[in-house]
Amino acid sequence: MNGPSRRAVLSAGFAAAAAPLGGCSGGSRPVRRLRLATGPEGGPYNAFGKALALAVGASDLPLEVIPVSTAASVNNLRSLDEGSAELALAMADTAEDAVLGRDTFSRPAAVTALARVYVNYTHLVVPSDGPVRTVTDLAGRPVAAGATGSGVRVVAQRVLRAAGPADERPLGLAASVAALREGAVDALFWSGGVPTPALAGLARELPLRFLPLDAYVAPLRERYAPVYTAVTLPAGVYGLREPVGTIGVGNYLLSRTDVEPDVVRALLRVVFDQWRDLLREVTAGARLEPRFAISTGRVPLHPGASAYYRSVYG
Repeated sequence: MNGPSRRAVLSAGFAAAAAPLGGCSGGSRPVRRLRLATGPEGGPYNAFGKALALAVGASDLPLEVIPVSTAASVNNLRSLDEGSAELALAMADTAEDAVLGRDTFSRPAAVTALARVYVNYTHLVVPSDGPVRTVTDLAGRPVAAGATGSGVRVVAQRVLRAAGPADERPLGLAASVAALREGAVDALFWSGGVPTPALAGLARELPLRFLPLDAYVAPLRERYAPVYTAVTLPAGVYGLREPVGTIGVGNYLLSRTDVEPDVVRALLRVVFDQWRDLLREVTAGARLEPRFAISTGRVPLHPGASAYYRSVYG
């Protein structure tokens, strides 16, 4: 939790929220359909969205979650703001940009947080026999820097801005992996769970080096926000012989401000009841606990989320 101000938000949200949906059966009221902006097919956001849709569908709640494939964070936040989605997943740095009207967002977006669900690990991957040994070696070289509209592109551009200009290619994960395999780029950026299956598969085909990025955490925190943290790719994953320090960024489950508080409370009960299934295909070893999930920085909690967490804390 973020100190007294966050506790005050929780208290106010608890008073404002409506009664939960828990006692309603699917036949007693119309089904509330919620479009969830996720990410590209095969990616972790897409996997989480599909798992959440199944979990909600297996409950007795009059809710339906409809996952929608997207380019990910930036596009998802715009979808929330414009009303083409009720729910979304997005990286914490991009979500803060949205609520502050910063960087790629020309004005503040009306979005709220439901939970911080897990942490993305930033991967900077190069062929082990290639010329790139450090981030500064990327200057002037072709780099797969994430798809347009994705959160990984935000992180990649901020790292490259600090390290020196590169020849950035706006490629998603699948295209980035193919380009690195074929030698069309000298490096790829990716931000996701560990292990990311596409990168694990590439590591079995091609000797890879994962470059450390932990030295960039402090400058990023100072310039942008404390949403950036130091994390470690553990030894053994991707065949790594030693751990590699890198940049961690939280992922938020978000909603429009006009989603009903009782719907949010009911949805969060499913999320916390089924978190093991929701994260199974997303990232290894992650846990979802209320004291972790409430840490959404400058992105305000939805009143229904405040009520849910207040009820958990007692």
